[in-house]
Amino acid sequence: MVQAYILIQTEVGKSSNVAEVISRITGVVQAEDVTGPYDVIVRAEAETVDDLGKLVVAQIQQVEGITRTLTCPVVHL
Repeated sequence: MVQAYILIQTEVGKSSNVAEVISRITGVVQAEDVTGPYDVIVRAEAETVDDLGKLVVAQIQQVEGITRTLTCPVVHL
């Protein structure tokens, strides 16, 4: 299982809607509105790195109102 945090910037005033829509996507564990340089932080999981990439590019980045994402895979050191 691969887990990641996805940091999302949105258009002004769109963060609540973006978090709500993303929270319903399969593979998303949690989506929260935050303050600071990012507007939404998502915790997601997938079976493989490729599946994680597909989740981010094909589903999350397609949500209306998103301007930029940064995917941070979780590592276990």
